[in-house]
Amino acid sequence: MNTSESLADLVAAEDVLLFVNAAITATGQREFRSGDSGGMDQQLSLDFLHTYVRVNYRRVYAASLALDINDHNAARIVLGLLESAGEASADERRVEGRLIAARLAVLPPQRVYRLFGAVRRAGINNRRTRAIMRDWLAARPDLGHDAVKYRSGVKTAARHVHLRCPPGAEPLPEVGAFLFRPGKLPRYAHPLLDAWRRAHYEQGAVAELPFTVAEGFAARHGMKRAVFLERAAPRMTRLERLRTQEQRAVEGLGPDADLAVMPLTRLALYVLALPFERRVARRAELTGALRTAARRAAGEHAGSWGRVHAVLDDSFSSSGSGQKRRRPLAVALACHYLLEALAAPGAYRGLWTSGRDDALLVRPWGPTPLGMRILDALEPGPGGGEPDGSGDGEQDGPRSTAPDRLVIVSDGWDNAPAGLAGEVLRVWRQRLDPGRRTAVVHLNPVYDAGGFDVRRLAAGVPTAGIRDAEDLPALVEIARFVEGRTGAAELYAYLDRRVARFTGEGDGS
Repeated sequence: MNTSESLADLVAAEDVLLFVNAAITATGQREFRSGDSGGMDQQLSLDFLHTYVRVNYRRVYAASLALDINDHNAARIVLGLLESAGEASADERRVEGRLIAARLAVLPPQRVYRLFGAVRRAGINNRRTRAIMRDWLAARPDLGHDAVKYRSGVKTAARHVHLRCPPGAEPLPEVGAFLFRPGKLPRYAHPLLDAWRRAHYEQGAVAELPFTVAEGFAARHGMKRAVFLERAAPRMTRLERLRTQEQRAVEGLGPDADLAVMPLTRLALYVLALPFERRVARRAELTGALRTAARRAAGEHAGSWGRVHAVLDDSFSSSGSGQKRRRPLAVALACHYLLEALAAPGAYRGLWTSGRDDALLVRPWGPTPLGMRILDALEPGPGGGEPDGSGDGEQDGPRSTAPDRLVIVSDGWDNAPAGLAGEVLRVWRQRLDPGRRTAVVHLNPVYDAGGFDVRRLAAGVPTAGIRDAEDLPALVEIARFVEGRTGAAELYAYLDRRVARFTGEGDGS
């Protein structure tokens, strides 16, 4: 391969990774350092990236649906592919159709109905799009339930695909009458449709409805919130139950949330919302729940990463924004416990930028001395022993071996002193560890709209965007393509494996 081809491959790989980072972290919401325009900068930045990658790397654009990108960008990709179907070949459209169907199957239904509304507003009404929408509607387990909970979305989708009555519900005429001729039938055979009819005048029917619909009727009937929540609990989804339990537990108004079923990052958000005194009083319970969730997230990778040192950002900027309150700090806290689970037993060391040594009591505070903490983390660390049980993963054992992995979780704003982190990493890589015995990766939970990427610490250090700590093992795998030791061919092969596994056409190995 000549120099120009190698350069083209390098640029293509960098463009792909730039987009993947944005699709993982950016949600169009305001970040800590966003300007007065709030999330508008992110929206404009994402508009450009989506258009650029779709036009220049359509294969990669579609394959991104098989990666751990967030729901916001997954919906945008689906819309972009459907809107520009004429630009793709027949083979590309077949692959895209399978990817779209697989992604819609795992998206939350409210997100899919919102996407269908965008499809209608964009005037995308070809046969392929209608077939995708029909297939998804037909696969819904109870469209009568959807007609009540997402009424405007179901109505929009049914009208757009020219269905007389949406498929998948019995009896079909009732769903059509409910959507397009409300009030015409004196009663419905479908229990939820009839509960919606009765809830207009009968308070007892409110508890039979989906939670989000029942809330409006409860307010109309003047029901007390505590009574309503007790009656509605059996019909709540797992996420709705978690959300209401978390809110009431944090406010001290109800029983504690069910920590055993919470995903790791959401559990970290819950812990950070508790006052310090409640965290201290419940130390054993909260620490045990975080470690259990971390082991669950680590799965088959648990204990396989050898000696792991981590630098975790709890500076003031980790407080996030009004739309993403404490999100960066929650990601760092969740990564702390996940890395402890991924490391060999007793071989993890976590360093917070504030110098705090108790992970359970972290809070957003102070500047970001990443360079100093990276210096500490690159010192030889523990080679064995057991955790000290303090909840922070810090080890007091012998420090005779350099870490196998250094993971940095930060927004990348190194400012105490500025630029020290990048210089430390440069000297370490060029002078002290040219053989790359220590793998270094930077995970950034904050999207930088001005740079169309997440902020990086040093040119030679791979950086990946992260939104949920649970995705950490997969993101570290993606980040290795940034180091330049693998080419574009390896990156595309990796994407092909992920697509095959996601669409069920292969084992992905």
